[in-house]
Amino acid sequence: MRYQLKAIGPGGGVESIDSQAPDETTAVRQLEGRGYTVLSVRAKHTLGTPWGARSRRFPVALFSQELRVLINAGLPLVEAIETLGQKERSSEWRSVIERIVAVLREGQPLSAALEQFPQAFSPLYIATVKASEKTSDLAPALARYVAYAGQLESIRKRVVNASIYPMLLIAVGGMVGLFLLLYVVPRFGHIYAERGTDLPLFSSLLLSWGNAVDKHGPVVLGVLALLVAGIVYALRLPQVRTAIGDALWRVPAIGERLKIYQLARFYRTIGMLLRGGMPLVAALDMGAELLHPMLRARLAAASRAISEGRNVSQSMDANGLTTSVALRMLAVGEKGGNMGEMLEQIAAFHDEELARWVDWFTRLFEPVLMALIGLAIGVIVVLMYMPIFELAGNLR
Repeated sequence: MRYQLKAIGPGGGVESIDSQAPDETTAVRQLEGRGYTVLSVRAKHTLGTPWGARSRRFPVALFSQELRVLINAGLPLVEAIETLGQKERSSEWRSVIERIVAVLREGQPLSAALEQFPQAFSPLYIATVKASEKTSDLAPALARYVAYAGQLESIRKRVVNASIYPMLLIAVGGMVGLFLLLYVVPRFGHIYAERGTDLPLFSSLLLSWGNAVDKHGPVVLGVLALLVAGIVYALRLPQVRTAIGDALWRVPAIGERLKIYQLARFYRTIGMLLRGGMPLVAALDMGAELLHPMLRARLAAASRAISEGRNVSQSMDANGLTTSVALRMLAVGEKGGNMGEMLEQIAAFHDEELARWVDWFTRLFEPVLMALIGLAIGVIVVLMYMPIFELAGNLR
């Protein structure tokens, strides 16, 4: 992202400088490293992006994979990260890596360097690295995180792929409906107006719409465009998305699947942190941000119970954070002392269950959606031709 900085230069003069950096803090530090004293910082938005500029996400999984390979090849940590910075094409992310190297050369640990870039590295990633520093197994920790990220990406792709065809149906059906309403219906309105034919109520309403489009076409199109833009803008607001999410949670069938999805992601995260050496209670607190606020409150109660010495399986079940399968596997993990591995197996089981449900729902939803779109288009066509049908009946 580009920033406009006003700063006092080494010579004492005030200068206005353009800088590219992942966040405001990095931009300030880059300039201060060159001997400037920063007075103000302002983000610059490029033209042609009415919804505001969105900075690209740092490729954490790729960075971790390449860093793991270099460490396993025998390179020291600082040299390995410096090598990644040299091959990075994006100047924005190259500056992040160079700053990480500078912090490491000051003698600070990698986790402390990553904490300075919260927009690039999530708290979960930083916690994974911090836990590995205690056991000196950074490469295995990075491998676990790469596998974790890959599994989450696989789930996301399944959901996206399942939604492509329904969205395509909605788009095509919407365009056909708009074509009928904005082009065909107005022409039928002209025909019936010239004939002076008495129309049924619903046909009259439809053709009144057609006449309005014919007489005030630019206004109608403008209103429709503003309506679409307003919907898109509203969907980008966090408050609206939160409200939609809360509404979906109240739907029994969908809410239950959303709960299982979040629990599966939560179990996988906690399992990865436990295998990395993090204590259970700390791992639970770290994974709380992955849960819906309602489940987050339950997790806090379960975490308190675990801190008091109660069983993990019983505490999680008492607060509604398990399924029947997860409860049994948690109990087995407690007895066997392999809680981290068992949590990841629970997540894998529920991921497969969700994949089957998404496949079933898609197969059911697609024909229902096609029927609804066909019904809507059919109603418009029938209302247009209904006066003709009545005229033919009268002639008989």
